[in-house]
Amino acid sequence: MIEVKYFGAVAEKTNCPTEKVPLGDLSLKQLLNDLDKKYQLNTLSFSIAINQKIVPKTTDYELKSNDIIALLPPFAGG
Repeated sequence: MIEVKYFGAVAEKTNCPTEKVPLGDLSLKQLLNDLDKKYQLNTLSFSIAINQKIVPKTTDYELKSNDIIALLPPFAGG
C-alpha cells in the first residue's frame, strides 16, 4: 500500500487530501496515468515528491510499499 497526498488545486480537484493505493507492480508513471483517468489531473500544474524528495513526472520509479507520494501545487517566490 502506498499513500498519495494531494495539496492545493489538486486536493480541490480530487476532493480529498489523501488516499491509499494498493501497490502491486506499479510505477510512478502508471500511478500518474491512473490518477489522471480518475480525476482528470492533466489540466493542472503540479510537482511530485516521493518520500519528501521532488522528482520529475517522467521519472521511471518503481513504487515500493510505504512510499508517500505528494502532488504539490506550483511553488511561488516570496
